[in-house]
Amino acid sequence: MAKSAHEETTTDRDPETALETARHQLERAAAHVDVDEGVVERLKHPTKVLSGSIPLERDDGTVEVFTGYRAQHDDVRGPYKGGLRYHPDVTEDECVGLAMWMTWKCAVMDLPFGGAKGGIVADPKELSEDERERLTRRFAEEMRDFVGPTRDIPAPDMGTDAQTMAWFMDAYSMQEGETVPGVVTGKPPLIGGSYGREEAPGRSVAIVTREAANYYDLSLDDATVAVQGFGSVGANAARLLDEWGATVVAVSDINGGVYDPDGLATREISAHDEQPEAVMGTDAGSTLTNAELLELDVDILVPAAVGNVLTEDNAAAVQADIVVEGANGPTTTAADRIFAEREVAVIPDIIANAGGVTVSYFEWLQDINRRQWTVERVREELESEMLSAWDDVRREFEARDVTWRDAAYIVGLSRVAEAKSTRGLWP
Repeated sequence: MAKSAHEETTTDRDPETALETARHQLERAAAHVDVDEGVVERLKHPTKVLSGSIPLERDDGTVEVFTGYRAQHDDVRGPYKGGLRYHPDVTEDECVGLAMWMTWKCAVMDLPFGGAKGGIVADPKELSEDERERLTRRFAEEMRDFVGPTRDIPAPDMGTDAQTMAWFMDAYSMQEGETVPGVVTGKPPLIGGSYGREEAPGRSVAIVTREAANYYDLSLDDATVAVQGFGSVGANAARLLDEWGATVVAVSDINGGVYDPDGLATREISAHDEQPEAVMGTDAGSTLTNAELLELDVDILVPAAVGNVLTEDNAAAVQADIVVEGANGPTTTAADRIFAEREVAVIPDIIANAGGVTVSYFEWLQDINRRQWTVERVREELESEMLSAWDDVRREFEARDVTWRDAAYIVGLSRVAEAKSTRGLWP
């Protein structure tokens, strides 16, 4: 017997794209909010997707052509905002799905931005630093008519960093004839970046983890935590939770992880940006695979590596009571359904890792005002914004019979829909 369309969208028999996941999540939230069906239909699609060929002269003099994308989802609340990634698996659908998540993330945090995401289909590990610079500058030129401080503001993502943003900003500024630091965020502080930006996504994951634990009457002093992905997000979250009293028993990178039921000294383990793929090289604890880490008997699981790691195949085996999404889209639709049935609390990415875009907003403000904040002020402001957003989501969670993800989407969708209603449709 053929499966129904609904059954096909709630299983993982075929890999689920970021776009499919994002649309399913939007539909679930829309069922709980009085929003015009036309608005919901519009929000299933991006405003525009830009794609183009990016020629690069390699160091040996040969020319290679790469493909680049920029998906701009919605700007009803402000300029498009979202990361720029360099990865061999970048696709148009992935960029659109991630751009949708950025729209909700900005709305949940009540930031005056809409969602965007872009990338180049390239493996940065196979490019020299000079090649990465030339590729970035050419991509900035190709995107110049579509980005800007009041249009679309890229930021670092997978395979890119503060230096990438510096090259992008310089290329854009040279063509504009003036220094325009606000065209990107995540830059080095020396040229208009914000202190605390790099640590921000991991810090927000830690803050939300603390609040979720408190909500369920779990003291961090008694909590065990496993973190998949010991990169910028995972390492900063793990170290902060460790500092706050939690017992971080396992961490991992792309090659696998280490486990010690008595707790790991997280600051003695190199994060990916400090020493790539170093976790397995440490002598702390015993080794385990990334799949095994997800199924450890811990109180809190933080998937902070890549998307689609919690699926229909392993959701029933996850033993954590609380899952806090550090990565974008680590939980598939089918896994979400299983977790809901099992009453596993899943705190979604659109609030958990929103520290990055929140401090990017702070950076944007600093660039506009040409006045830099101290790292202490950044951390204080981030704490305040995260607690405010958490309270907004918690109120929806308590007021309705929904999951935490649905509650976050209800907050975000309500704000976007209200803005659309207020502005109207032109012409």
